[in-house]
Amino acid sequence: MNQPITNAEKLSKLPWSIGSNALVNVFVQLTFLGSVFILFLNTLGLDKSQIGFLLSLVPYTGLIALFIAPLIARYGYKRTFVHFSVLRLLFAALLLLTPWVVSNFGAEATLLFITVVVTLFSITRSIVVTAYYPWAQEYIPKSIQGKYSATNNLFTTLAGFLAVTLAGFVLDLTTGLTGYLVLIIIGVLCGAVAVWGVTKVPGGAPVEVGRGVMASFRDTIAALGDKGLLFFLAGVGLITLATVPLTSFVPLFLQEEVGLSSGNVVLVQTGVLLGGLVSTYLWGWTSDRYGSRPIMLSGICLLALLPIFFMLMPRYSPVSLYVALGIAFLQGIADMGWVIGSTRSLFVSIVPPEKRSEYTALYFACVGVFGGTSQLLAGQVVQLSSGVSGSFYFFVVDAYTPLFLLSIIFAIASLFTLRTVRSDTQVTVEEFAGMFLRGNPLSAMTSLVGYHFAQDESRVVAMTERLGVTRSPFTVDELLEVLADPRFNVRFEAIISIARTRPDPRLTQALIDVFNGTELALSNIAAWALGRVGDQTAIEALRQGLNSKYHSIQANSARALGRLGDAKTAPLLLERLQNEPDIGLQMAYASALGNLRAKEATSPILHLLHDIQNEGARRELALALARLVGDEGHFIHLYREARADFGTATAQAVSAFKRKIEKVLNSETKVLSTLGACADNLARDQLTEGAGYLAQLIEVLPADHYDPH
Repeated sequence: MNQPITNAEKLSKLPWSIGSNALVNVFVQLTFLGSVFILFLNTLGLDKSQIGFLLSLVPYTGLIALFIAPLIARYGYKRTFVHFSVLRLLFAALLLLTPWVVSNFGAEATLLFITVVVTLFSITRSIVVTAYYPWAQEYIPKSIQGKYSATNNLFTTLAGFLAVTLAGFVLDLTTGLTGYLVLIIIGVLCGAVAVWGVTKVPGGAPVEVGRGVMASFRDTIAALGDKGLLFFLAGVGLITLATVPLTSFVPLFLQEEVGLSSGNVVLVQTGVLLGGLVSTYLWGWTSDRYGSRPIMLSGICLLALLPIFFMLMPRYSPVSLYVALGIAFLQGIADMGWVIGSTRSLFVSIVPPEKRSEYTALYFACVGVFGGTSQLLAGQVVQLSSGVSGSFYFFVVDAYTPLFLLSIIFAIASLFTLRTVRSDTQVTVEEFAGMFLRGNPLSAMTSLVGYHFAQDESRVVAMTERLGVTRSPFTVDELLEVLADPRFNVRFEAIISIARTRPDPRLTQALIDVFNGTELALSNIAAWALGRVGDQTAIEALRQGLNSKYHSIQANSARALGRLGDAKTAPLLLERLQNEPDIGLQMAYASALGNLRAKEATSPILHLLHDIQNEGARRELALALARLVGDEGHFIHLYREARADFGTATAQAVSAFKRKIEKVLNSETKVLSTLGACADNLARDQLTEGAGYLAQLIEVLPADHYDPH
């Protein structure tokens, strides 16, 4: 009996899987599944419908997955993968005979030969892929599915980037079929090394299957009773109809309608690979954190925009290549989002582990049907619309325009279909997209990278500060993590950083937990942070803090409640202000009442201001009084001006008040004369005399100009 593979063993062997996949990508890019093969067929003189037919053979053979799944399980997923990968290489090598067939048997025989080779390659590829999906679900831990997909796509994309770059240079330096043959040889050699590497990956042992082929087929078809799978397959089919024709026929569009050379057309594919390369870790990380569906749907939204950009791009222009590279770069980002999101959704949310053979076979067959159909339809559409030309506003209408319009329609239909599938997250695509509009997402990403590489305390503290400064929702999990760090200074900085960032329910609850904890220093700073964050859900915990046995907790709770505007606490704070002997608590209550604009606290605060001599405390009490009348901004401005030149600043303030009073008290000469004398004395730095006139002003100003309090 086979022992289950441990996670440690799985993790240690994943690099072999990634390396093998990277080399396989080089193989397929240079043989059957890249723009090189499409240009190869075009060079042979095949028309669009013939090219579409040949391209459809690759996905259509995926239908055999419905019948061979139990045979593969019985033979062993790994053994099947390796053996048929070798056969796939041998069939790909047959393409090297194409020049001999052309020269000896003519065009019709060449088409037949290519058809046979593509069919053999497609059948073996379908068997290989059918074996891969259940095997991959076995050796890739679910907890890192997104991370694995990101890392795997990073290296496969990088390998593909190098392969396509090489292909572009080779095709520019050669003529006829020579360059294509060189690339096929390189591709087959890379494929051979890939097969050797995959033998190091664990798992994939034979599985006892107690059913025959037809019984297994019935079980596979029965899986369609799962509505979640059905909607997922429908969405996958629609996006396949939208994107596969673009991948196949955009190279011809760029060559025939935009005016790019064969070498440049191949180089455009580097934009796709580069876009995937730079975005793969972002998509993988976000899919593990926020779930599959928002990533998958975000990719579809971007894919729906691509045909519009292709229709708008300049034709036969010096900048055409660069525009094409830019669109291709966006395509790479979109493709990677779709691939990572949909793959994770398939393995984590859609496929039950006990039915992985049936579900993955059905998935691959569905992709094959839609993929093959899309190639056939695309070839026919382009062939039938070959005479179309014209313009519509900013859009150039040509033979490929109907194909682009159909792509947009299918992508939108896929978006609405996949919104209904079951998901491993409650995050919607709108919420996910909104995360990029809040805070500084770019700074957040760089801060996250820096945080995960930071080790010593001072570096972690610095990176924790940056996490808060970004004010991005992408840093929430790291802030929660750093709040549990064993180092006190790191936890202290985490609380301050949480206070800097945007309110988040999880962060607020974490601060409440710290506030209710036993570390007094952290509890006090947590109370301050709760006030600054401004989340009303913290009010109840802070009210409880008013009854703490520690004066510091009481004081910081009161200040935070004032910052949060908890008017219901005002009567209690006023009562305590009048009866509390502790000066520190009196200051906290007065400050909170000022924030709450509790005007009934005016008299107690004035008495406290009279009794306290500490300048810092007096300034805070004066500010509390200013807040009672709702004029904090004017008070702060006057305070700053007065620190530089007290007499001049206060004289200007009194003069401004006089001009305001003149508009409503024209006959009150006593008030105006008092104000004038006050301003004059203050301007001469005769502060005592100026203060005396202010006292007189209080007596002579009509009572109806005062607030009742």
